[in-house]
Amino acid sequence: MLANYLIGLREGLEMALIVTILVAYVVKVGRRDVLSKLWVGVGIALIVPLGIGALLTWGPYGLSFEAQEIVGGTLSLIAVGFVTWMIFWMGRTARSMKSTLQNRLDSVLVGAGWGVVILAMLSVGREGIETALFVWATVASIGGGWEPVIGAVLGLVTAAVLGFLLYRGMLKINLGSFFTWTGAFLILVAGGVLAYGIGDLQDAGVLPGSGVHAYDISGFIPASSWYGTALAGILNFNPSPTWLQVVGWIGYMAVVTFFYVRQHRAAHASPAAGPAQKPSEAAPSEAAPSPATHTAVHS
Repeated sequence: MLANYLIGLREGLEMALIVTILVAYVVKVGRRDVLSKLWVGVGIALIVPLGIGALLTWGPYGLSFEAQEIVGGTLSLIAVGFVTWMIFWMGRTARSMKSTLQNRLDSVLVGAGWGVVILAMLSVGREGIETALFVWATVASIGGGWEPVIGAVLGLVTAAVLGFLLYRGMLKINLGSFFTWTGAFLILVAGGVLAYGIGDLQDAGVLPGSGVHAYDISGFIPASSWYGTALAGILNFNPSPTWLQVVGWIGYMAVVTFFYVRQHRAAHASPAAGPAQKPSEAAPSEAAPSPATHTAVHS
């Protein structure tokens, strides 16, 4: 549950920040008439991931065991790719996200402003689809159950509340630290999902090495124990992985961690990173938070 809560919290806060930037800028330029269209786009962006989640959950029923394992393993690898890309994308574009969204809004706030629907739908929908796919992969990797789903929903609800408080200027969060630490945690979770996906593809016969285990510590950490269950739920821990799963996990963690640390060192060393603007120096209508700064958001 904790892993999915943090996934929902991080992804939900990204969505909340995007919505906050869009709403604040629309209000700033005096186009409150398009707010209803903006919320229509946000609504569509939230409905689509729910449909994808339902399709992923119930769609494979009726397929053969091998086909289900191939679908599950492939989607797990895709989910790992999406979340890894998202982590690095946020680190690379966080500082320019505000200006990018505002420039896009300028181009669609023409006439009746129906382009706002598409902009909101695409900007928020991407985050929602990533969340649905990754949460599904983590739930599938521990054998299903409602607890992980509840954790993700609670994370999204928490993010919505935090987003509102930020928008109203009632809360300050060091978003740079938040995204840095949650990104590091998600790398750990993604490594476990990768190993699970490899295992699925091995069970289906797509990858070799099924049944050739690197080690077995189930005697020390039984999968049925409370701590084994907790480790499986948080990090997709497997007490008896195959050699290919171990190699895949180590390779992923080594490569992704190296580039993640290098990216953040480069960001902190860059002169452009400079000191963050104090909230008191920003005009109230500039409600655009940069996820890389210590920020408060005002309406």
